[in-house]
Amino acid sequence: PCLTWLCCPIAEKTGKVLGEFCQCYKEQFGVALFNSVRYEIEGAGGPQPQLLHRKVPLEDHVIYSGNIFQYIEENKKWRNRFCVVPHNYGLVLYENKLAYERELPPRVLVNSAGYKVLTSVEQYLELVNNSLPGEGPRAAWGPLGGNHTEVGWGCWGCWAAPHCQFQAAHCARVPSAGISEDSRVEAPAFTDAIRMYRQSREQYGTWDMLCGNETQVLSNLVMEELLPELRNAIGPRLKGKAPERQRTWIQVSDAVYRMVYELAKAQYDAAVARCEQERPQLESTIRTDMDQIITSKEHLASKIRAFVLPKAEVCVRNHVQPYISSILEALMTPTSQGFAEVREVFFKEVTDMNMNVVNEGGLEKLVEYMEKLSHLAFHPVKMQSCYEKMDQLKLEGLQQRFDVSSTSVFKQRAQIHMRQQMDDAVYTFETLLHQELGKLQGKDDLCKSIQRILERVLKKFDYDSSTVRKKFFREALLQITIPFLLKKLAPTCKGELAKFQELIFEDFASFILVENTYEEVVLQSVMKDIMQAVKEAAVQRKHNLYRDSMVMHNSDPNLHLLGEGLPIDWSEEYSGQPEAEPAAERRRRAKQVVSVIQDDEGALPYGAEALLQPGSPEPQEPEEAHPGLPASPPDSVKEIREALAQESLGDGAEERLMNGTDASASPVPGADPPAVSSVPHATAAPPSPREAKAPHVTPAPPGAQSPPPACPQRSDNEQGEHGERSLPQPRGTTESGEGVQTEF
Repeated sequence: PCLTWLCCPIAEKTGKVLGEFCQCYKEQFGVALFNSVRYEIEGAGGPQPQLLHRKVPLEDHVIYSGNIFQYIEENKKWRNRFCVVPHNYGLVLYENKLAYERELPPRVLVNSAGYKVLTSVEQYLELVNNSLPGEGPRAAWGPLGGNHTEVGWGCWGCWAAPHCQFQAAHCARVPSAGISEDSRVEAPAFTDAIRMYRQSREQYGTWDMLCGNETQVLSNLVMEELLPELRNAIGPRLKGKAPERQRTWIQVSDAVYRMVYELAKAQYDAAVARCEQERPQLESTIRTDMDQIITSKEHLASKIRAFVLPKAEVCVRNHVQPYISSILEALMTPTSQGFAEVREVFFKEVTDMNMNVVNEGGLEKLVEYMEKLSHLAFHPVKMQSCYEKMDQLKLEGLQQRFDVSSTSVFKQRAQIHMRQQMDDAVYTFETLLHQELGKLQGKDDLCKSIQRILERVLKKFDYDSSTVRKKFFREALLQITIPFLLKKLAPTCKGELAKFQELIFEDFASFILVENTYEEVVLQSVMKDIMQAVKEAAVQRKHNLYRDSMVMHNSDPNLHLLGEGLPIDWSEEYSGQPEAEPAAERRRRAKQVVSVIQDDEGALPYGAEALLQPGSPEPQEPEEAHPGLPASPPDSVKEIREALAQESLGDGAEERLMNGTDASASPVPGADPPAVSSVPHATAAPPSPREAKAPHVTPAPPGAQSPPPACPQRSDNEQGEHGERSLPQPRGTTESGEGVQTEF
């Protein structure tokens, strides 16, 4: 209510920003529609993916469910909450597990897009102090009470409350999915409109707030412009001590954000509806006059090229070309290591499954393990070792030279590619295996078939991985260099672009924009150098990139036909239960990607017993459910992983067998040996290289004959015997340890 006097100015400013953006969106919608229709007619160029792509990866699954502790600011107490992380990676907190099963309203809903996970109070205080109007105090205080040293992790939302503190077993990072790329029109139109709007304000380069859905991103765009005015208006009115001023500022920014969000949603939805209404007529014009539109655009481009290209080439030669190789090397090393780790994790999980299925029951156990394997790409703990490789990405001096605000956008993009490649590999593997099941007889056939399919999938993975990484490198180099060039050329070129507008026929003005054509000319000025740099990098063996001349055509002509079928549901297809479960029971037993569940009556998270306040559930003896848990919160990622591994010892035989071995794949031919995965598994520590060696799987060169795959055998000291947890070691390998590098 105290912000009533601000509502009109905020609404006026918001309406102005949204009006300009919607005009940009309308212009970019026509261009994106033209590009989409042209792509449809001319077809896709370049190498085609070999792996299958799953259409709905997380249908009917949740990422995680279990108990965490939330700090309640109002009464300064910790409360035990039942947490559910759905497929959109939001955070949903219920009073307890029973409330979730009964479908009662949740206590807290947090849309995680744009949030930052903080593991120390110092990080939180720094962000809050920097957001306060004026000179923020630097004292060690915060808006939340309690013993800060015991906090496991917290969430910071840039504009929106709530800011949350939690105590949990672990917090695994997952890459943001961002705006969907399934649409060839709406998504490009939106992102290009955001970019054009920001460039009209002389804001070039990457933007950290391009996260969440379209309405959230648009709200961030408005808040970025509102914030200076809001600070000037609210700052002098903040009263009281520092903590009170901090709370008030957070509440004010949250209230303004909610107002902006509602306005942005209404105006953006209206703009999209208008564009969709005009779409049939626009598309009809494009299909009728495609040749004339292309000719007109090429004529415009030739005129702009004659004016811009000489200046652009000088700028590229002096300010960009000398640094392309350095930027590329900084990108390639962590990215290639991350994809090598993806290959390693996939190989290990399938090899473990193969040994466990053969040793523990054949087809019956296969269904159980495949249900878990099918969502490996979305298991945040098992994928963490892959994502962590991108933490090595440093641009430092290059970052300042090219005005790159942060490397996070490149890290997240690479992590999304890793997750997608893992899911494609898993989906291809399970599709091929599902096709083979009807032909198999006995465990030996099953074992050999799994290993043979694994080799096929790894070859396809290596090819697709190379293609995806080269595309990522090219896009990242363009994202770094193009804004820099546009900013450099703006004083001499941008003001002269208006005179080219008269070259566009009025009938085609919806599909050809001078600004877009100008950017394409600038892109062409540097694209040749970028393509050459990536091509030369592909020759280096250490990055395991195929040369451009290596193209796989129709290696599996019938494979993509299999991918068009219905999704495979292993549990329903092979469970032998014809009757469907009631809705409540299905919700209670929801399939999970992360199987870390604690009942309300079970042991509490690390050290949380000391944080219980009156009214919280009483803890049980932890030894029965979770033997070996530390008495206090772990202070490092390593300790967390070790604790999780110990916690999983009591989760049942199926969990032990699913994660119970540590066979490592050989590195991809020509690549540096990847580090051993540090993902927590439900076993004792993995053996040293002297104690156990993993089978090597290397793509064979053309024409080479591989020996028949050997089945992994159970070791003399089996898992579970005599109370020990020794690791089964594979006896056979697919080929000699040297491997063969195919030259292309």
